[in-house]
Amino acid sequence: MKESHLFYQSRLRRPMLDRAEGVYMWDCAGKRYLDGSSGAMVSNIGHSNPAVLAAMRAQMAQATFGYRLHFETAPAEELAARVAALSPAGHNKVFFVSGGSEAVESALKLARQYAVSRGEGSRDQVISRTPSYHGSTLGALAVTGYGPLNDPFLPMYRDMPKIAAPRCYLDQDELSDAERGLAYADLLQAKIEELGPENVLAFIMEPVGGASTGALVAPDSYYQRIRDICDRYGVLLIYDEVMTGVGRTGRFLAAEHWSINPDIVALAKGFGAGYIPLGAITAQDVIVEAVLDSGGFQHGHTYAGNPIACTVGLAVLDEIERQQLLANTEQVGGLLKAGLQQLQAEFPIIGDVRGKGLLLAFELVANPDTMEPLPAELNAYLKLSDLAYQRGLIIYPRRSRGGYVGDHFMVCPPMISKPEHIDEIIDTLRASLADFCRQNRL
Repeated sequence: MKESHLFYQSRLRRPMLDRAEGVYMWDCAGKRYLDGSSGAMVSNIGHSNPAVLAAMRAQMAQATFGYRLHFETAPAEELAARVAALSPAGHNKVFFVSGGSEAVESALKLARQYAVSRGEGSRDQVISRTPSYHGSTLGALAVTGYGPLNDPFLPMYRDMPKIAAPRCYLDQDELSDAERGLAYADLLQAKIEELGPENVLAFIMEPVGGASTGALVAPDSYYQRIRDICDRYGVLLIYDEVMTGVGRTGRFLAAEHWSINPDIVALAKGFGAGYIPLGAITAQDVIVEAVLDSGGFQHGHTYAGNPIACTVGLAVLDEIERQQLLANTEQVGGLLKAGLQQLQAEFPIIGDVRGKGLLLAFELVANPDTMEPLPAELNAYLKLSDLAYQRGLIIYPRRSRGGYVGDHFMVCPPMISKPEHIDEIIDTLRASLADFCRQNRL
């Protein structure tokens, strides 16, 4: 293999990508792969969509860049209006960014400026959950709870307070699911009171967990209790919908499943759907207006509102509507979840299957009764994903217990997936799991 001058997380080399179309990708040797994780849960509408590519070409012929302090652009204005119409009540303003980490940092800084505008400068603590993932920049890492990503950089930023993520599937108690949800939510109240309500700015959470928790869904009781606690103490509720938003769970926002109206929402990933970097935050009008009245939002990114990026966002929303992909995500996601649950019945090392829509995951364990994880040195999260990759299936592996132990796999194919693609995913996983168990005598 030719020497590469790139470096990323490791020295891992992969085949050279030749082309991609729909749910499939081909390397230069002609081997086909089913994109069973939509890249990093990004390619929501599949690859090489002709309508999106045509829209990009048309905008490139007209204008490729217009700095927001010099011009307004039609794509940015139109996309903001579309997003506002799809967002919760009161979210009538949109701030564009280029990706998830930018979206999260923008949300945190907007929350802080709002508190300052209200004379509540003591509010500077943002509570989050552990495990969690909110981005890779220093500001986003401060609210992330994932050991390997946090630990090298802890001396470089101010770590924010954490509460336990609602991983009820690990609990060995006599509580009902609803009772567990309330108990986990009440950890937020306890933390706010510990820190002093006057010092707490916001609580940020993923409504359905991402890579750090493997599509974790809390009990239904959790969501409204969290909203009520934030309201009681004047704490802003930020939903990180970078992964869940723009249809991935079968709704435009995952918040809709529980009828929750967050104060601030962060979007990215499926917003640009892999065609171009694109993200955004939306916020309650009262927050935006207070910040603008107090001198403006002291924050921004060069490519915010780029006309090509916003054109892509519009085309992605058009395709989701035209192909009725929200309904397809619910239907096909149900088939995929049922298939994963069938694998769980066949392979005792699968301790849990979870998620919503086409944001799904399964977790491997040594003992399904105690949920004891497999030995960390086995590196099951890498070995199983490599076995699947060899068979032409891409899934997304991560450590499930804070980053250093545990093994889960995100299975999140594009929202355009059909039942036959789900069959292919399940059949390939079955063969890969059988091979993994045989190789490791499990």
